[in-house]
Amino acid sequence: MEASAYAMASAAGLAPVRRQSGKRAGCRRAFGGDKALKRVFYQSTFCAVVTRDPPSRAFYDRKRREGKHHTQALIALARRRVTVIWTILRRREAFDPERTAV
Repeated sequence: MEASAYAMASAAGLAPVRRQSGKRAGCRRAFGGDKALKRVFYQSTFCAVVTRDPPSRAFYDRKRREGKHHTQALIALARRRVTVIWTILRRREAFDPERTAV
């Protein structure tokens, strides 16, 4: 598998899983993956939302306004954090909270 943020999220069990029967196709929440890694991402995401980290809380609130449930919004935020971590590792840069996506 190609190294990417999606591959990292899949390893953590945070990426959606394709479910195909031959007649129907769709995605479902992943139940597999590295349980300890998934727990780390969930807890960091939950702490960011509870302590009112402004960018994280804004993203979570936006997902809730879009009609997502609490768990779905947390998973979306965890996936975003995986992407940020992947980008930091790939570029070999230090984390800068003031930097925004281009």
